[in-house]
Amino acid sequence: MIIFSTNLGDIEIELDFDKAPVSSKNFLKYCEDGFYEGTIFHRVIKGFMAQGGGFTAAMEEKPTRAAIVNEANRGLKNLRGTLAMARTDAPHSATGQFFINLADNSFLDYTATTNAGWGYAVFGTVTAGMDVVTKIGRAKTATQAGHDDVPREQIIIEKVIINR
Repeated sequence: MIIFSTNLGDIEIELDFDKAPVSSKNFLKYCEDGFYEGTIFHRVIKGFMAQGGGFTAAMEEKPTRAAIVNEANRGLKNLRGTLAMARTDAPHSATGQFFINLADNSFLDYTATTNAGWGYAVFGTVTAGMDVVTKIGRAKTATQAGHDDVPREQIIIEKVIINR
């Protein structure tokens, strides 16, 4: 279990090492390295998702390790309260950024081994703190440093606690 201690409260996360081993190990390694501490939820779209894990409070993108294979074809679904790997348009481009689904987003699920069909790999579930996730999802947003949907008031991951 991993706890993200944010300035809005704690979010408890359970990783799915059985169905998403590569994504779970990748996320855990970033947690162990302290990568997420001091990062913000930099993209929040009401009723859709809250994305974090890539930018500092100064909106500077953090350097990451190499991209990982997309595991969206392993059967996990983008349901409300699940965590998935954020990526570019390239299916196998996920590194450190993730998002929390604020709704059931089945259109993000795997459908085929094509660029459009790969989907977004789910690797974890929020097991406590959905009230905090809901607060994040209600953040008022604006365009900042060339990025859309940035919360006007920063939502910071202050500390990451790993309970094994």
